[in-house]
Amino acid sequence: MGHTSLDKIIALQRNPANIRNLCILAHVDHGKTTLADCLVASNGIISGRLAGKLRYLDSREDEQIRGITMKSSAISLHYRNGDQEYLLNLIDSPGHVDFSSEVSTAVRLCDGAIVVVDAVEGVCPQTQVVLRQAWLENIRPVLVINKIDRLIMELKLTSQEAYTHLQKILEQVNAVTGTLFTSKVLEERAEKEKIEERESGTLSGDQVYDWSAGLEEADDSHLYFSPDQGNVVFASAIDGWGFSIQQFAHIYSQRMGIKTEVLLKTLWGDFYLNAKAKKIMKGAQAKGKKPLFVQLVLDNIWSLYDAVVTRRDKEKVEKVVTSLGVKVMARDSRHSDPKVLLSAICSQWLPVSQAVLSMVCEKLPSPLDMTAERVEKLMSVGARRFDTLPQQTQELKRAFLQCSSSENVPVIIFVSKMFAVDTKALPQNRQRPLTQEEIAQRRELAKQRHADRMAADQRAAENHKELTHSGTPQEGQPAGVTQMESLTLKDSKPAEEETFIAFARVYSGVVKKGQRVFVLGPKYDPAQALNMLPEKYSASDCVPEVPHLSCCSMESIYLLMGRELEELEEVPAGNVLGVGGLEEYVLKSATLSTSPACPPFTPLNFEATAIVRVAIEPKHPSEMPKLVRGMRLLNQADPCAEVLIQETGEHVLVTAGEVHLQRCLDDLRDRFAKIEISASKPIIPFRETVIRPPKVDMVNEELGKQHKVAIIHQVSQPQSHINTLHVDPSGLVTLTTPNRLATVSVRAIPLPQEVTRLLEISSELIRTLEQVNMSLREGKNLDISLSTVEAITELKGQLESLLQGRKWRNTVERIWAFGPRRYGPNILLNSVEGYQRPSVWQCLSRGDKVGEAGAQATVLRDFDNSIVSGFQLATLSGPMCEEPLMGVCFSIERWDIQSSAIKVEGSSETTPQAGGIASGPSQARRRPDVSSADCYGPVSGQLIAAMKEACRHAFQAQPQRLMAAMYTCEIMATAEVLGRVYGVLGKREGRVLHEEMKEGTDMFIIKAVLPVAESFGFADEIRKRTSGLASPQLVFSHWEVISSDPYWVPTTEEEYLHFGEKADSANQALKYMNAVRRRKGLYVEEKIVEHAEKQRTLSKNK
Repeated sequence: MGHTSLDKIIALQRNPANIRNLCILAHVDHGKTTLADCLVASNGIISGRLAGKLRYLDSREDEQIRGITMKSSAISLHYRNGDQEYLLNLIDSPGHVDFSSEVSTAVRLCDGAIVVVDAVEGVCPQTQVVLRQAWLENIRPVLVINKIDRLIMELKLTSQEAYTHLQKILEQVNAVTGTLFTSKVLEERAEKEKIEERESGTLSGDQVYDWSAGLEEADDSHLYFSPDQGNVVFASAIDGWGFSIQQFAHIYSQRMGIKTEVLLKTLWGDFYLNAKAKKIMKGAQAKGKKPLFVQLVLDNIWSLYDAVVTRRDKEKVEKVVTSLGVKVMARDSRHSDPKVLLSAICSQWLPVSQAVLSMVCEKLPSPLDMTAERVEKLMSVGARRFDTLPQQTQELKRAFLQCSSSENVPVIIFVSKMFAVDTKALPQNRQRPLTQEEIAQRRELAKQRHADRMAADQRAAENHKELTHSGTPQEGQPAGVTQMESLTLKDSKPAEEETFIAFARVYSGVVKKGQRVFVLGPKYDPAQALNMLPEKYSASDCVPEVPHLSCCSMESIYLLMGRELEELEEVPAGNVLGVGGLEEYVLKSATLSTSPACPPFTPLNFEATAIVRVAIEPKHPSEMPKLVRGMRLLNQADPCAEVLIQETGEHVLVTAGEVHLQRCLDDLRDRFAKIEISASKPIIPFRETVIRPPKVDMVNEELGKQHKVAIIHQVSQPQSHINTLHVDPSGLVTLTTPNRLATVSVRAIPLPQEVTRLLEISSELIRTLEQVNMSLREGKNLDISLSTVEAITELKGQLESLLQGRKWRNTVERIWAFGPRRYGPNILLNSVEGYQRPSVWQCLSRGDKVGEAGAQATVLRDFDNSIVSGFQLATLSGPMCEEPLMGVCFSIERWDIQSSAIKVEGSSETTPQAGGIASGPSQARRRPDVSSADCYGPVSGQLIAAMKEACRHAFQAQPQRLMAAMYTCEIMATAEVLGRVYGVLGKREGRVLHEEMKEGTDMFIIKAVLPVAESFGFADEIRKRTSGLASPQLVFSHWEVISSDPYWVPTTEEEYLHFGEKADSANQALKYMNAVRRRKGLYVEEKIVEHAEKQRTLSKNK
């Protein structure tokens, strides 16, 4: 198929029924970009010979050097399937785990996905991740099993073995899909049961229990991949061939006279051809016969490879070429590389682009087929459920489902990411080819100029003598001056070299160049805006102050064509496009609409968490503004990178992994800041925690009393303000404020590991809970969705079930706050006798008991905020190395405050509090005064400091430990390099969880955990040590307590014997702790040898 004109694509954009928005997803190095090359070559954009070598959609230099895709890029292709013409908006996405955020941005804009799986490696970790991402976004996948040539050339499998191997791969992929489906059905079933329970009220005694899980009724047949359903293609993209069963069914139905429908059902499966009876029969495996797929399909491909590549049998090749009816050029048949001849034959016989694109057109949905479920999921953001949104917002659902391009429909666009483009590459700045008339005109001008120059030279030669006498030339001067002027003009106006284009999709309406739209921030609330804005309000009017809403005009609209951009005037619904002129309004992703009733879309699901931090500074301090600007641009251009300025003033870049970090630094140097920068060593995050007192010491002896005494001495030595601090032997710390007006007693208790994990994964829910409580305290009534209330109830139930036993009795009801930042994995517990404060779970009961408690509680409640603030500060930076705490419960057992404290606090305000304590409505009315006193008075300030100190001392009174961030590491390696992989893991404190052999191959899959602190350079080292035969995938997994005590010193006799008096064998925890303290400029206790030369004796000194 020839090159498609721009006009053709614009015409196809108007028919949404024939548009397919799809992305290519796979594990790293499974052949996505090569497959994309084959599809691009089918449109004549690149040569078919270069497909797989050019990697057209990898437009960055470092992508070409490393050989991996680092960003998702789109291209529009035209395909004719029968009498129908289709427009395919194809997005190629990265497979490396560091760039999985780019996959999220691609998946959001698509309706379908091509999942590519390597025929040798099978389902890899990232394959499972991309299948889950496609599932979460409700997009339909089709499967391409790629690199089948490796089964022939590398593994040397027979066609029968290859068939069994391919069946196993299909089973693996379907197992992943099945797991996702099962979890969804079980969730729906649980929700249904809850609703039924609620409706039936109390359960009757003679209820019959239904044991079925709901999986029997649920129809999942359409979800699975099976060649006979037409959603699987077998391919070798590098050799340019690929086929679906439909193609072979079509070929053989003509040749053998068997109906196509019969062949479609029997070509894949346990069927064989009975040559005598001329019938297709079942039970090939039992009878030891060749399955139909092997006999009719694989054997042909195997014999072709055998003739062309292995034996190079010219006669047989000629026979094959004539029987297939393909034309092979003489230079291909004479080429020294047999693969050239092979791809010349295969790309005509079974072109991969035809197989894949026809599958895409038939099996993937068009924008018109978007499900109502997906629309509701996109529109119900955060805690709000769809049916609580305003009526106008709910009506927009129809616009989504119709995907209409009429004038009166609101425009809805979702921007999934911003990407930087060199300004010279924009179509308006690009040199366009000249027409014949223009060329002729320029030729005439050039001739004229040449003639003038010749005449001028002649005149100059004649006047030469006169000029030498008169000195400086008069005519020459103005030319030089004007030249200088033009230069200075150029210098004074530096052009922006990078322009940001939004990567977006139109869900409804027609987008026109220069159109004004609303930009809706992620926290935008349509209900609030509709109340504030007048009726029939449009984006062209000036915007009143509505939170999280701004207006902008779309200056230019582009068609994304891989490395090129084409300028368009308008884009109808259902298409992917680039929008220029939004850099001032959109940071990373946003929703744009002409209707203020449109809600912001749900945020993207990012699988990778940014964990690797580096501090960045310019080589020359004067270039700091350039660095700041460059980092701002980088933050906008990368969906996953974060840019922070710490309290210390350092500029910190947070990335997902080593490769991602390297790419960000290169971008900063070469594109965004264009200055020399120096990056610090990676800043490794740690957490601080306490554990239950250990039963045995470092040499596994039972602990005697002597050791306990040593610990208590060690903790209580650095106390400076002994008179106000008291540490109980049981670990209870009592601290009085310097003005002696308030006293707090705090105890630190380690939380069970499961509770910490639960709090960590529920951080978003706890944040929502905190927002709800805040609005209840302010007297607002927040309408939260049923699912959020259920999730909060479930969280409460889980906490109650995990916090069992005498020590944790009634704990969940007494939770005062979570921290740090009010949603972290630490708990503040109210164990003060007689203090009944509103529960954090008050939104579940909605029984606001503010005014019901006694007088004492009301006085205490005045400084409630100070206690919480002190706790937040203490948990944000712990005493060991100022890192956040994790898994610690601070129980406040006593909190006395003298009545004079309130007078002091009241008098410091302009409006002193009236004596006596009111209850009920008057109390609520006077709350603002109290809270303002609470914030700024001298007592509250001292109380915050005292609370923070008390928490820190209580923490130190318990056995303290560091927690390290851990990666899970999956390594695929062959048997001969297994030992070296183990060596590298052992050296870097890694721990192997399990290893298994992949069936049908000689590959082992090793699963291990590795501290993030030890992971830098790990991938390179493994590749070097194994000569590139093993490559690891690192994904952040969890936090793990480092078992050794950083403050440990030998105390018992056995420890002295074992470790020596200095105990200078490396203490890993101490090493980490000191490294962090040194980086933060804190005091590090270490002996520094100043003069290391040999000591001179006295006799020599005379």
